[in-house]
Amino acid sequence: MTMPMSDPNPWAAAMNNMGMPPIGMTGQPLLPDFDPNLGMMAGITPINPMMPGLGMVPTPVSQDVPVVKEIIHCKSCTLFPPNPNLPPPATRERPPGCKTVFVGGLPENATEQLIMEVFGQCGDITAIRKSKKNFCHIRFAEEPTVDKALFLSGYRIRLGSSTDKKDTGRLHVDFAQARDDLYEWECRQRMLAREERHRRKLEEDRLRPPSPPPIVHYSEHECSQLGDKIKDDGKFPEAVRVLLTWLERGEVNRRNANNFYSMIQSSNSHIRRLIGEKSQHEKEMEEAKDKFKSALAGIVAQFEQIVSVFQAASKQKAWDHFSKAQRKNLDMWRKQVEEIRNMHNEQLMGIRREEEMEMSDDDMEDVPDSKDSEDSGVSQAEALKEENDSLRCQLDAYRNEVELLKQEQGKNQPVHSEEDSTHSQQLSFLQQALQGMQKQLLKMRDELKQREAELEKSLEDKQQLKLQVQNLKEGLQKLQSTHTMQVSVTDDIPHSAGIISTFLHVHPFGASIEYICSYLQRLDTKINPSEVEALLSRLPCTFRQELTGVGASLEKRWNFCGFEGIKST
Repeated sequence: MTMPMSDPNPWAAAMNNMGMPPIGMTGQPLLPDFDPNLGMMAGITPINPMMPGLGMVPTPVSQDVPVVKEIIHCKSCTLFPPNPNLPPPATRERPPGCKTVFVGGLPENATEQLIMEVFGQCGDITAIRKSKKNFCHIRFAEEPTVDKALFLSGYRIRLGSSTDKKDTGRLHVDFAQARDDLYEWECRQRMLAREERHRRKLEEDRLRPPSPPPIVHYSEHECSQLGDKIKDDGKFPEAVRVLLTWLERGEVNRRNANNFYSMIQSSNSHIRRLIGEKSQHEKEMEEAKDKFKSALAGIVAQFEQIVSVFQAASKQKAWDHFSKAQRKNLDMWRKQVEEIRNMHNEQLMGIRREEEMEMSDDDMEDVPDSKDSEDSGVSQAEALKEENDSLRCQLDAYRNEVELLKQEQGKNQPVHSEEDSTHSQQLSFLQQALQGMQKQLLKMRDELKQREAELEKSLEDKQQLKLQVQNLKEGLQKLQSTHTMQVSVTDDIPHSAGIISTFLHVHPFGASIEYICSYLQRLDTKINPSEVEALLSRLPCTFRQELTGVGASLEKRWNFCGFEGIKST
């Protein structure tokens, strides 16, 4: 075997293939850690890609242990693994749905049967497109087979035992981009999207609330059943819905009008039941309001007791004995309790004001009928009693507030409390006035902006009107100039129209423009044929132009048609 001795690796691989330990020409081992039992270097885990359990793809091995590929023996060729110290071969980015690989570095004498023999062990092959050069494209039946084929990238292939250059090569396997693979992948993605939409639709249909049952059509049997359902309190809402649908459909006629009248009458009889239920709920609501009001009053009373405790602790007899931190906490707690107490007091007063307003509304209502006079008297007495109780509670609350204010400010300063109240009232009035002035100022500012916008718009309109007036003036000047020109032209022949009409009247078959001009030039030598023709064309009701003759004798003649309108009338 002719191999360069400068590189011991091919020599060692060749000797390893023959089952001998790699020894150099001097008798020294080329690879010191060679293990003859394994047939390769010790400390490296051998992997056979053709094992039935593994196939062409090796099992994942930890990165600490290097992976060495074994020699692959086929019927007509042998595959030698690449040097494990070399970096792995570079590959392009994997296209979506890739089933096709590019295989380069094939021997020149390689055939399609050899390619099928080598790569057929990876998986089912659907097509092989071999080039005249040493490369081909292989399309597999499944995508995972491509990874197995990529495992052979870097292997050296030798046909039989030949050492000819045409029978050897180094395989380079890479992903290939094929239209068929992309089309199948897109079809599969669309199928998955359809399945996902179908699944979502089924899920939405499952979670969608059931639609209401359809309204049955009118018949005598359904009408009798509906009349019984309307009388039942539990089935009344559904029955009324059916009755409303029938009425809107126009099912009423002379024959079944009595049935519909009885069903409407049955519906009307439920009004008393509904009024009774409403009054019962109102009664429960009033009881709940009274219960809440009594509970709130008890809470407010307990808050008042807590506030009185803090006020007693704030007096100098007890206040001097507390430390600075304790005083700070006590002051903070007192403020919090007072705020909560005031909030609850306002809520309680609001409830009482609402009750007073309801009572005043009840007093303003009209007196009921004479039949219910006794009931109305009892209700008025109860209302007066409740009003008296509410006023008494309100008076007690006011007294408690006055006592609290006296305890806070001291019994010896009643004048200052009144002054403070007046000052607070004045401040509130001033604040209200200031708010009103601010609102008025904002309103005036908005009006000013609106008027400025209107002024700008009016200025723009004024400019547009000026431009329109200027354009109209220019148009008027043009019209005046044209009119003067026309007048100057017609002034040259002031009585030409009468003369021409007289001349043409005696020529019933018409005359040419040159003949008419030659007649007029006897009277005025300044007359021009073009001016005469312009005059005749401006008077279509008096003069009419006609074409007479054929071919070369074609001639334009003017006729007098002033009397034709008189003859027709």
